[in-house]
Amino acid sequence: MTPNLQSQDLSGRINGDHHELPVRIYYEDTDFSGVVYHANYLKYFERGRSEYMRLIGVHHHQLAALEEPLAFAVSSINIRYLSPARIDDLVCVKSRLIVARGASFKLDQWVERDGQTLAEAQVQVVCIDLNGRPKRLPKDLQAAIKARVAGENAL
Repeated sequence: MTPNLQSQDLSGRINGDHHELPVRIYYEDTDFSGVVYHANYLKYFERGRSEYMRLIGVHHHQLAALEEPLAFAVSSINIRYLSPARIDDLVCVKSRLIVARGASFKLDQWVERDGQTLAEAQVQVVCIDLNGRPKRLPKDLQAAIKARVAGENAL
């Protein structure tokens, strides 16, 4: 019997001011020492951002389908590794929008296991056209992001 999964079941959930995405650590995620290879945290952060955007109504396929197609690109990321994750761990990727201006937004992201932060990152994302030039998001997508950013740092 196939479970009746909805796409939002795979997208994690919004919990207050942040998004949470559970991730299971598999053998393929680890290096020879049995801990998660450092570059895989980039993948976890990407999944967290993508699912967060999906839940607030900002979809990659919508950006690509615009008359002038747009995309998101990471312009900078600063990661700090604090403690290792290991095979079979269940971790949670958490994402919080902290600043949004013009064509870009910034998030704090972190990976937790049982309430302990394993890695943390600050990520700057820019909206670009297909030639790589920064472009403002359409107003409806700006509003979706603005609604998740607190205070005066909104779009």
